[in-house]
Amino acid sequence: MDWSFPPEAEEFRTEVKAFINEHLTDEVISSTHEGTIHNWDFHKKIAERGWLGGAVPSELGGGGKSALEMAVMIEELQLAGAPIDGMGVAIVVASVVLELGNNHLKESIVPKLLSGETLVSFGYTEPDSGSDVAAAQTRAVKDGDEWVINGQKMWTTMAHIADYVLLLTRTNTEVPKHKGLTFFIVPLNTSGIEIQPVHTMGTERSNATFYDDVRIGDEWRIGDVDGGWEIMKAALKYERGIAGGQFPSPPLIDAFVDHAQTSKRPDGLTIIDDPVVRERLVRALIDVEVCRGFAYNTAFLASEGVMFGVEGSMTKLFASESYKKHSKWFIDMAGAEGLLYLGEDEAPVGGLLDEHFRHAPVTTIYGGTSEITRNLIAEGLLGLPRTR
Repeated sequence: MDWSFPPEAEEFRTEVKAFINEHLTDEVISSTHEGTIHNWDFHKKIAERGWLGGAVPSELGGGGKSALEMAVMIEELQLAGAPIDGMGVAIVVASVVLELGNNHLKESIVPKLLSGETLVSFGYTEPDSGSDVAAAQTRAVKDGDEWVINGQKMWTTMAHIADYVLLLTRTNTEVPKHKGLTFFIVPLNTSGIEIQPVHTMGTERSNATFYDDVRIGDEWRIGDVDGGWEIMKAALKYERGIAGGQFPSPPLIDAFVDHAQTSKRPDGLTIIDDPVVRERLVRALIDVEVCRGFAYNTAFLASEGVMFGVEGSMTKLFASESYKKHSKWFIDMAGAEGLLYLGEDEAPVGGLLDEHFRHAPVTTIYGGTSEITRNLIAEGLLGLPRTR
């Protein structure tokens, strides 16, 4: 099999690597340890290169970067450990608005998203519905030319640094639950919105958001009334396309290899001398290559004009579950010191082992839990019957 990319994609890889070497400093990476996996300066530098707009499909008016070029960019940024959560959300929301939004949203939000000036957070999940987003109970009721929104959302990550939220609401209670939903893009400075921090086990700050008689005009609605499920499918389509570039923990693997080659065990041998350690490190690197194959396959399908189905979900599932597995391995292999927190003097790899160990489970929830993703793959690829 020929695994090589077209010359233009490899040229772009060289450009991305040079960008990373210039702009991904230790200060940028360390800034994310404070709980928000976003760095405005780095994000804006990506936007200045035109890479946010380039990621939007050309048929939607985007920059026309090929799917293979975008796979290369996401691969290199993730392999380097760059904070790109904000980049992924910006690309998803801009693409959805350009595909299904009205002129007001296209003109007022998309340019600011693609220039790196603003962010939108996802307002899907609610405390009582979890991954079953169709069970959302946040209500939007029409009142003249306005909508009045009441309810709450959970895990509204980045809401504290975003200007807008892509908000899923219920507008009809008389139809099946997935048919009575409507989406809005709501400015977060609107009266009646409260944002409360939720600090996670994985060191990341998320948020609970509350909506108390929030009034917005109909121009902030995206898609048809009661047609929110189409918006949801479009958002997940783009999100899983971005997630199709996930790679499990390569920077952590490299850092642990360096640690294992120099750290002594009580018997005088280095950690790397242990055959179990060597086997686990090799298996972790194999997992990275499997993810690369998944991601390249997704990019190839997109480059051929195929609207892929579960391929992005397959990559996301394998990457996040592998990351969780690797993080546990590294804690085990480092011994008791591996549990020391980030910044403690004696912590191996500067405490990154503990930080990744606590953060890895979160990635199995992003974009749909592993359980939901397995159902999608079972039904969409293996042809198994629905179980719910």
